[in-house]
Amino acid sequence: MAVDYTVIVVYLAGMLAMGWWGMRRARSKSDFLVAGRRLGPAMYSGTMAAIVLGGASTIGGVGLGYQYGLSGAWMVFTIGLGLLALSVFFSARIARLKVYTVSEMLDLRYGGRAGVISGVVMWAYTLMLAVTSTIAYATIFDVLFDMNRTVAIVLGGSIVVAYSTLGGMWSITLTDMVQFVVKTIGVLLLLLPIAVVKAGGFSGMKAKLPTSYFDPLGIGGETIFTYVLIYTFGMLIGQDIWQRVFTARSDRTARYGGTVAGTYCLAYALAGAVIGTAAKVMYPGLGSPDDAFATIVKDELPIGVRGLVLAAALAAVMSTSSGALIACATVANNDIWSRLRGLTRRSGEDHDEVGGNRAFILIMGVAVIGTAIALNNVVEALTVAYNLLVAGLLVPILGGLLWKRGTVQGALASVIGGGLAVIGLMAGYGILANEPVYYGLLASLAAYVAVSLATRPTDETVLATWRERLAGRNPELASEPVPTHQ
Repeated sequence: MAVDYTVIVVYLAGMLAMGWWGMRRARSKSDFLVAGRRLGPAMYSGTMAAIVLGGASTIGGVGLGYQYGLSGAWMVFTIGLGLLALSVFFSARIARLKVYTVSEMLDLRYGGRAGVISGVVMWAYTLMLAVTSTIAYATIFDVLFDMNRTVAIVLGGSIVVAYSTLGGMWSITLTDMVQFVVKTIGVLLLLLPIAVVKAGGFSGMKAKLPTSYFDPLGIGGETIFTYVLIYTFGMLIGQDIWQRVFTARSDRTARYGGTVAGTYCLAYALAGAVIGTAAKVMYPGLGSPDDAFATIVKDELPIGVRGLVLAAALAAVMSTSSGALIACATVANNDIWSRLRGLTRRSGEDHDEVGGNRAFILIMGVAVIGTAIALNNVVEALTVAYNLLVAGLLVPILGGLLWKRGTVQGALASVIGGGLAVIGLMAGYGILANEPVYYGLLASLAAYVAVSLATRPTDETVLATWRERLAGRNPELASEPVPTHQ
């Protein structure tokens, strides 16, 4: 294992070194939070794919393949579909807005007063996403070093907090690009073919497993629908995803780079399901499907390759964790703390705000590590986060982008009505039930439409400013880097 340990240690040291290098580039708020809005197609595609394909997509995706066969790809597949939809239909408009958070977009579209409430909902989602990603370190370090759960969480979490705090989005972008390459080599180019060969090829797998393992819909229609509702729509509105869209140097980069990343996610989804199916042939009696990834890596891969693939799993977890952490800190500082203090952003303040945003990443990072240590049920925590996100924010965000008649009163009613409905329904049906997000989303839609139609239309001046920003023609943004088409 000495060679494998060396690979992992070198990888972790490299992440810290990139954090230090990124610190030298983060000289303004724009640099620190959105990498100066300067990412080209290659880096944008790689980092976007890295953030959406985390530990759940890698370890969890293989686990679903172990449990259901090829149809286990649906969870990650719907993530890819969401990223494709965001990139094709919305990313260009989002990138042109030149904002930092989803709540800023809502305030711009509706004329203010929606930011704090929507910020609290988005903050809860990003916090739980960061927490659940951080907990995954325990699984990986246990395989590597037989490490205590708490120590593993503190070690992995501290490395992510360190490089994220140092350089903000520039550090995260650089590390995510490395993580994308490591994941591609480790999972797609090494683990996938080795697992298939060890399982006897596709013909051997078909001979040893039930036919349901090769049914594309074997996981069940209701499960697939729920994945679409939660993950596909979740990709459209999450702060962690939007903050990456804001890094694109042009709307063209956002559209085409995101399309490449979404297509990559579809391939990654199928690869994880095939690896899990192969693991089912080799290890039919595992205690938990989520053990499939670690078991096949530990027992079937040669020295050195094993270390690289485990580094790929670590990369998957770190990319999601760091992206969720900076999103959580950005929302906490810009949408909640600054608004509660009555502060407004003025032209020329970007440089002065780097220290404040850096402090919030550190504070949120400590909170994430502490919560991860205390939390036991990861699935329930993540379900609550996604239910609140989709039921509370999907309708006012998409409504603002697609329906001119939507008003700020309708948006607030939608956030509050959908959020309260989903919380009450989870208490009644159970946290893991599908009904809360179904009915919560319907309640949010009904509140948005009814209240918007019952109140005065949004002021035309507000809508004119909104249209100018969507077109990228706002003179107030002269201090921002001007995006160029390629």
